[in-house]
Amino acid sequence: MHALVLEQSEGKTLATVKQLSPDALPPGEVTVDVSWSGLNYKDALAITGKGKIIRQFPMVPGIDFAGQVRHSEDPRFHTGQQVLLTGWGVGENHWGGLAEQARVKGDWLTPMPEGLDGRRAMIIGTAGLTAMLCVMALEEGGVRPDSGEVIVTGASGGVGSTAVSLLSSLGYRVTAVSGRPSTHDYLHQLGASEILPREAFSADSRPLEKQRWAGAVDTAGDKVLASVLAQMNYGGVVAACGLAAGFALPTTVMPFILRNVRLQGVDSVTAPAERRLTAWKRLVKTLPDAFYQQATTEIALADAAASAAKLLNNEITGRTLVKIR
Repeated sequence: MHALVLEQSEGKTLATVKQLSPDALPPGEVTVDVSWSGLNYKDALAITGKGKIIRQFPMVPGIDFAGQVRHSEDPRFHTGQQVLLTGWGVGENHWGGLAEQARVKGDWLTPMPEGLDGRRAMIIGTAGLTAMLCVMALEEGGVRPDSGEVIVTGASGGVGSTAVSLLSSLGYRVTAVSGRPSTHDYLHQLGASEILPREAFSADSRPLEKQRWAGAVDTAGDKVLASVLAQMNYGGVVAACGLAAGFALPTTVMPFILRNVRLQGVDSVTAPAERRLTAWKRLVKTLPDAFYQQATTEIALADAAASAAKLLNNEITGRTLVKIR
């Protein structure tokens, strides 16, 4: 099997495609022949060594993958079955999807939902799953399309762009926040009715601002999230899933105790299997075909290291898919 292997030498991370024996794979009940993987921001940080993602070497990166079961000791999965995986620390502390085979725990796998294939599953990926979990959090908090406008921060990123598409498809009026003017046409195509600049949310906010949003999906954190909280309608819900702007939260209790605002954290890494499957089925049902026609770059495993550097330099638009077989 071929795999992208990360090793460390003199404090530097080296990424090389190597031929390995499948016997080298880590323990797990299910072995999968990987067909598709993807390059996420976290993968790029790991591959380039610019983020302290990997703590044990050698490591095969790739936090997402889709493929078919080669061998299973778990009765829930059978040889030839199509499956996908996101999260669970795979590609960080357990060998991941940028290889021709992966061996993982059965608990970490999701059966491929009807109507989805490996390529489409990887266009959605971890980002899309997280976006759907955020939408579900808003719904569970009582935010409906007729409740008012919903704002999505970091809207040009993977989670944000999928959230815009999902919310628009479900009938919500969506305002997108983006720091890149070059993405505005793309966001309008996905269904955003209005686009606001990131700078409008980057300054210190007052404890309470004019009420504007019924719901919010926040991928930014820090002052951006604080500004959004101050602008929430009475009874509004914010689904927070990222820290692109920072992990601090310089806010007050005012939105919570005076406007009954709910701040709901959303995690996709260790989300329970049943909730994952529900989210994946809803993604298949809700995302329009046009979503899969978005800017997508397909690369081979041999190109993954070079593409990781380009991704960090903002030289790639949209999703990067890695065709393994």
